[in-house]
Order: sequence, then structure tokens, then C-alpha cells
Amino acid sequence: MPGLFARPSLRRTVLVCCAVLLGVQLPLGSAAAGPRPDGLAALPALPPVMTCADVPSLDLRGVTDAPVTITSAKEVTTGTAAPYCEVRGTVAPANTVVVRLPLNGWTQRYVQTGCGGLCGSANINFGQASTCPLVVDGSLASATTDMGHQGQNDGSWALDNPQAQIDFAYRGVHVTSQVAKALITRFYGRAPAYSYFTGCSDGGREALMEAQRYPDDFDGIAAGAPANDMAVQNTFHHAWNVVANLDADGHAILLAGKLPLVHAGVLNACDALDGLRDGQLDDPRRCRFDPATLICAPGQDPATCLSPAEAAVVRKLHDGAVDARGRRLEPAIAHEWGSELEWTLFVPATPTGPSASANFALSYLRYLAYPDAQDPDFRLSDLEFTEASFWKTVQSSAYLAAMNPDLRAYQRGGGKLLLWHGWNDQHISPQSTLAYWDALRTATGAGFARLYLFPGVAHCGGGDGPNTFDVLTPVMAWAETGKQPGRVVATNGTRSRPVFPYPAVARYDGTGSTDDAANFVAYTPRTEPGPGYAWVGARLYSVDYQTWCRAEGTRLSCRPAETWLTRKAGPRT
Repeated sequence: MPGLFARPSLRRTVLVCCAVLLGVQLPLGSAAAGPRPDGLAALPALPPVMTCADVPSLDLRGVTDAPVTITSAKEVTTGTAAPYCEVRGTVAPANTVVVRLPLNGWTQRYVQTGCGGLCGSANINFGQASTCPLVVDGSLASATTDMGHQGQNDGSWALDNPQAQIDFAYRGVHVTSQVAKALITRFYGRAPAYSYFTGCSDGGREALMEAQRYPDDFDGIAAGAPANDMAVQNTFHHAWNVVANLDADGHAILLAGKLPLVHAGVLNACDALDGLRDGQLDDPRRCRFDPATLICAPGQDPATCLSPAEAAVVRKLHDGAVDARGRRLEPAIAHEWGSELEWTLFVPATPTGPSASANFALSYLRYLAYPDAQDPDFRLSDLEFTEASFWKTVQSSAYLAAMNPDLRAYQRGGGKLLLWHGWNDQHISPQSTLAYWDALRTATGAGFARLYLFPGVAHCGGGDGPNTFDVLTPVMAWAETGKQPGRVVATNGTRSRPVFPYPAVARYDGTGSTDDAANFVAYTPRTEPGPGYAWVGARLYSVDYQTWCRAEGTRLSCRPAETWLTRKAGPRT
């Protein structure tokens, strides 16, 4: 059964069991010792068995499906908590890999970090996992990748470059894990006892892509605000942010100066629904705010209210993209109530001001949405908000989406998944993650997964709510000793709040400061208040939507060629 030994932790479990049965003393670095107070396995730190200077001479032939070149290895001893050997290399044709190997003791764990946006930069960034104690003390081996291209976050790197598209979609992260583990094994004389992935935004998409396509790569995965529905997210969602706010002359109707007014109206209507007036909504779906309540009365100063057109735009931005018949082209609620101060991402300061959403949509629509019909001159006005246009778009770029909820292979291997999202996310709707969670529960029961929703937190961090927290340690403890994730404490200045696994929410126990997480308990509502997940693309959460591709000259060839999706949408173009 070769698959049984593909993941290091599975191999270790078999060896430990055999050692116990035979009365054999386990070697240094085994996982036989009891758990630490934080739930992590008590793994001894190991020194390198070779020097950093010797790393470039390593033979990595056969590690991946393509040649690996180590371009540099240097000791880094300044500006960090602990010194490390920084290794840089390339997996052909152009996938940059950066690996950090601790020099003063490695705790036998490997953590791979994800990118953001359209990537193009191989900078290790732990994001919300940066507060993990093992990250802080520098005892983890870690790696990242630029996903097959350098710079050019506008998508132009994908023009006539199908291999770069495949590397960005899924291959780049996988081959990076292969190279990093091979380097770790040679540098310390031992493979990682546990391997983890953490990422947010596109990094969250990469995380889910790994669980779906390469279930043996990681023992635990933390996926934040995942852009897994990229084919919809970077087309209809971001394009709607722009076109829903344009008048007949192409000028913005709602301007950023009115967003504090809208936010104050939302809080006035809904802040107390969770029992506290604290400037955040613990579950925005329970808010039934009506923007029409802010429409100007006769004679009212227009700076203190909304015009009917502005109120209509607020409603459209909240509800999300629809076609002319009102059919939803993305899950209901594109932007949650309470997140209005973050809407400056797409609501400009002036009628002709720029919108980041326009850049996100155009980068994708020009170079990635239609890989065999790329058009650098594509305009947002060329995107039709129709069902036919929807199916054409999501069919063409299915290879980039990580929508498959059937994670039974990952589950059978003992993998653990922690999904998380900020309720105030201005880039990616929490409803996208909730829809995936719903599909995951249906497909697998989700006993190996947990979902956390952070009140007041914007995209991957920031926002008015407690926005600093550790999502990596809970995954590690679950994978290593079976300690199931419970509350995660988030902080912001002097305020701390607990966040509990969904669907539980935090409730003030009536004693002490409301800024102290210790004074809150878990409460599970009797019903989930969500709008439901009935939208045009609901069937995308399936095995059928996952495609594998290969480069054929300047074209991308993907399979499966015949599924319910292609039958509905017609022949590929």
C-alpha cells in the first residue's frame, strides 16, 4: 500500500505503533513523548547534519516532475529571532522556491505559506499564523513560492504562457512542498514529522487546492478567506462592485465620503442584536438594515443622508451580482452589513476616481478567465451579466477554482482543516466560504474540519474588530495529539474576544469587562440565519468542476472534456 506512507505523519504513526508492540526504544525525535501544554507533540529540536554552504551541491533529481536548480544558500543571522539558512531555487520552467531552515534547532515541523493576489513574489509571510509560538521562536522550517511567474500582478504574465497558468493554479504549491521536504530531509537527516500549510486570500485558495488535489502533502491546513471561487470572485463579483455604482455617464454614484454615514446607520439598527453595543456585529446575517431609511427627507442637508440613487447602490453592493431577471450570479450577500468602512476598496472618493475592484476584474478577465481567447483590451463593459456569460466564464477557467468539497482522501489520511474568514472582508464575501462549508459538510460530514468567523475583521486582517489571532497552533495540536480546536482568542489593542467554531458565537456572561475574552462563553443559535446558497453557480461545488490541464504550445488543454458543466454551457471555446 504505497499511498499509506506518502505523508510523513502516517509513516510515523505506523512506526510508533510497531515500536510499542515490539518493545523497541524509539530514536531521538520520535513522537512518542506526551503532548505539551499547548497540545503540540513534544518533539526534540534537531541540529543540521550539513552546512548551509553545502546545500547548493545537493542532487535533487527526481524530487519533482521537472528539474530543480538551487540558485543560492546563505545564512541569515540578523533581524530574526533565530538564524536560518535561506535556500533559493527554481523548479522548471520558472517556479521560484524559497526555503528557510533553522540553524539552532529544528522542531521537526514544516510550514508552507501561501501568496496573495495573483502572486509573482516568493516572500515568506505567515499572516495570521505569525503569532504561533513556533513561528515566533524560529524553530520551524518554512517555504513559499511565487507560483511560476515573477512580478506583473496585472495578469499579463499569463499571456500565451499556459505553463505559468498551471503553476499558478495548482502545480507551483505542490512542487514547492516536494522540494522543501527533500531539502529538509537532507539538511537534518530526517523528514518532517508534520507538515502544514497556511495562507489567506489566494493563499486560502492554494490551501484548499492542496487538500483537494494533493491530499498527502500536508497534515494540517489553515485556509483564510479563500479565493477558491476565483472564476466568479475575480469576474462577476469585482466587476459588479464597479458597474453597480455607475450612472449613465459612467461616473460613480456612491462616493467614499458617504460610507461612514451608512456604517453608522447599520450599527444604529443592528449593533445591539448580539446583546452588546460594541461597534461590531457577531453575525451580520441577522441584520435587516434597509438603506432606504437613510434617504434624505425634504430640506435635509444631503451631506447627512443618501439620495435614492445612493441608497439603491448600497443595496446592490450588499446583495451582490444579479442578471436582468434577478438571478444571482454569486452567493447572496456580497458585502456584509457592518463592513461599510472597508468599501473604499471599490467605492471611489470622486465620481471619476479609481477602483481597485476594476483592476482585479480586468487582470483576470483579460488574461485568465478565457485562457484560449486572451484579450488585453477587454473592458468591464464587455462582461455581460447573464447566465450564458456566467457559464462561459466559469467553464473556461475551472482549473483555477478550488471548489471540490469531496475531501474524503484528505480526511482518510488524517488531515485536519481550519477554515476562517473575517465578517468585514471587503475583497471576498464570507458567504463564499460559508457556501463551501455547507457543501463540505454535505460531502464529508466535516468532522476533520472547523470554521471560524471573526467579527469586525477585514480581508485577512485589519478592520475594527479584534483582528490578531493564531490559526496555526490549533491546527498543529489537532494533527499532532488530537486536541480539537476550541475557542481562538483575537486581540486588538486592549480588547480581546473569543471566537468559537461555527456555528457557535461569543456571548457576554454578564460579569467583568466586555473587552476581556475571559468574560465570554460559547452560544449556539437554534437556527442559522443565512440567506441560503441558491444561486446560478451552486452546482460548481462538485468533483465535476475540477479540471487538470497541460500546456500545448501557447494553448491550455484541460480535462474532463465532458461533464454536466460542458453539456450545460456548450462546447469549449
